[in-house]
Amino acid sequence: MLLNDIADHRVVFVGGKGGVGKTSISSALALGRMLQGARVLIVSTDPAHNLGHLWAKKLSDKVTPLMRPRDVTGTVADLHSQLGGADVGLIDAVEIDPKTLVAKHFDAVYRQMMRMLPESLHGPAKRHLDSARNAPGSHEAAMLERVAENVELGHKGYDVVIFDTAPTGHTLHLLTLPEQLSTWTEELLKSRSRADQYSAVLGSIIGKRADDGERETDRDTHLRRTLIARQKKLSDLRDTLRGGDAGFVVVTLGEPMPVLEAVETVKELTDMDVTLRSVVVNRRSPTDAGEFLAHRHELEADQVAQLKKRIGAKVPVREVPLLAEPPEGAQGVALITATL
Repeated sequence: MLLNDIADHRVVFVGGKGGVGKTSISSALALGRMLQGARVLIVSTDPAHNLGHLWAKKLSDKVTPLMRPRDVTGTVADLHSQLGGADVGLIDAVEIDPKTLVAKHFDAVYRQMMRMLPESLHGPAKRHLDSARNAPGSHEAAMLERVAENVELGHKGYDVVIFDTAPTGHTLHLLTLPEQLSTWTEELLKSRSRADQYSAVLGSIIGKRADDGERETDRDTHLRRTLIARQKKLSDLRDTLRGGDAGFVVVTLGEPMPVLEAVETVKELTDMDVTLRSVVVNRRSPTDAGEFLAHRHELEADQVAQLKKRIGAKVPVREVPLLAEPPEGAQGVALITATL
């Protein structure tokens, strides 16, 4: 059972090729955990904004209430009874908009730099930041910090954080960054320490005015504090990804291309030491709804067999059936959750 696969994890990433149904599976897992009594934060890093569309709610980068116990009615209430009728938790949602995120990120960096740098460098610093806004990696760095912040928020106020991620390549690249950026930040701190030592020696030789030293000390203290906070944030995320707190669910379809991508994703996650909880074959065609869908079911079965053979028996493969209608709102999500 897919819900059991993630029961022990406080952070769950749901990823896969574009169009395979990551948002539906993420939402179904969130609803299932809520009905089991968990406080759930679901976070979308996908610029397509499918999460808000699925739940028919306007979401933003701020935490928005998505479901509360009073919303457990109809199909959701029936599902709650099937799951044992435990106390109901809640679901909050965050939908990260990359463009807005990058703009806010660079505005914050700009304000920090204006405080830390001497006035003579304000103009060059602004020009540098303006050119950096569209530089390769800017979006990923800003997104990564927001992911880390939501993981931290989840640890403080929720039982589980579920990430509905962007298509596979972007997500895998994002998951490699905590290690790289954490190491880079550590080197910056070491360089800063060496620079402080040289400045102290130079100051003792040539002398400095007291007010110059005070301003420089203030700037250095602020810069060091900023770097240390960033390093901790990235290190915590890196430790979460490596440890038992986080698990990854790969979503695919019973078709050749999605299956091939799922196999590659499993391999890359294994190489990255990220805990893989399960692979979900979504929208499995029924066998009793006409000859066409029965034939598709057979074709999909061949692909599922190939998938199981190539990823090995250690990773469970779960199958989720094709629904008669696209899910919409909590009642539609509940139909998916009931199959997990």
